[in-house]
Amino acid sequence: MNQRTISQPVSVTGIGLHTGRMVTMTFQPAPENSGLRFQRIDLPDMPVIPADVNFVVSTIRGTTLQLKDAQVSTVEHTLSALTGLSIDNVLIEIDAPEAPIMDGSAQLIIEAIQSVGTTEQNAKRDYFIIEKTISYRDEVTGSELVAIPADDFEVTTMIDFNSPVLGQQFASLKGIANYATEIGPCRTFVFLHELEQLLALGLIKGGDLDNAIVIVDRIMIQSDLDKLAEKLGKPGIKVEKEGILNTVSLRFKNEPARHKLLDVIGDLALVGKPIIGKIVATKPGHTSNVQFAKILKKAYNEQSKLNSIPQYDPNKEPVLDIKGVISYLPHRYPFLMVDKIILLNKTQVVGIKNITFNESYFQGHFPGNPIFPGVLQVEGLAQTGGILALSLQEDPGNWDTYFLKIENCKFKSMVLPGDTIIYKAELLEPIRRGIVRMQGTAYVGNKVVSEAELIAQIVRRTKDECK
Repeated sequence: MNQRTISQPVSVTGIGLHTGRMVTMTFQPAPENSGLRFQRIDLPDMPVIPADVNFVVSTIRGTTLQLKDAQVSTVEHTLSALTGLSIDNVLIEIDAPEAPIMDGSAQLIIEAIQSVGTTEQNAKRDYFIIEKTISYRDEVTGSELVAIPADDFEVTTMIDFNSPVLGQQFASLKGIANYATEIGPCRTFVFLHELEQLLALGLIKGGDLDNAIVIVDRIMIQSDLDKLAEKLGKPGIKVEKEGILNTVSLRFKNEPARHKLLDVIGDLALVGKPIIGKIVATKPGHTSNVQFAKILKKAYNEQSKLNSIPQYDPNKEPVLDIKGVISYLPHRYPFLMVDKIILLNKTQVVGIKNITFNESYFQGHFPGNPIFPGVLQVEGLAQTGGILALSLQEDPGNWDTYFLKIENCKFKSMVLPGDTIIYKAELLEPIRRGIVRMQGTAYVGNKVVSEAELIAQIVRRTKDECK
């Protein structure tokens, strides 16, 4: 399927559950591959915060994103609605630090987006396909989440609060197409005895019996209920028996379990890619959801690297043979780490290095157990990336590249004599003012052996040529 965005802007207005502030969110169409992003239009410079698990700073009664000093909290229902409607790219303008709680579900957001419709974009959707079982367990809370291979996106949640009123519940969603009717309308819930504690923590300032299901799991005396009603701004609360405090009826018999499923989908949207696989969540909460999302994102990144291993055909004519390589690079024996280039375009380059025991460094680097040095793998990545950077100049033979920084460098597997290293370097952004940022990955067979983010500067070789 192709990526989707909304057809035109649409807004929703409501109160923040914990801040009690009125807030307006405006959903704006966004370009391909931009993802889901929040923009704090009430702050100077209107910072944009990606809906990415790496930006989560809190999971106390909701999920909070932060970039520098800008925060957006309680984002899970909004992200769940967008995921449930299969929307990939949208900019969410928000004029307060917390998303509106609306009626405690995702339904009103769904209805707003459905009123303007969605638009198919040209770029293909990049799925995270679960290829093997991935699991997480919190030994303290007993929360457990598992992702297993499946042909579609499925979620099953099971909850147990040791409450005779709520009891054990489970809910299931088979296919995202059923989200809007089966999951989106399900409201958040809270136990009556929790309300005072939440109010004491300065939370649920916008809490109301209209935006949450209150579950009565014990009888409270009327004087305590009157105090609680005063704090909630209500004329009065009466509880005659254990059950649901609200006078409205449940939308589904297992609405609490379905709402937990809604939260799971919203928090897992922070992986940044739609999932194909089955998620089974036992006693889920925002903390466990986010921890699992981090694990899934890491697994996706690893999978992407393996799925994007360049195909090397030794019989195919290279883009640059060794003579072509040395026409770009100043390196010579024993420090030339690239034998040939098999792919070269404006954003990506792939180079080949054949490792033999005759290499000079093996005489001193574990000669009895020869291992290709990791630092030389990084050098090989840099030289390969340097060819990409130099190829974009009008006179590539008159420039050199110099390291400025190496970040997130990892060595994952040994490289031995007889191995063939495939070096891949990709531009992370356009070259500006001679500064090059690249992601480099080295492969042997179907394994990633090393990777790093490389930052370098392009410099002319002589002063005369700089004039």
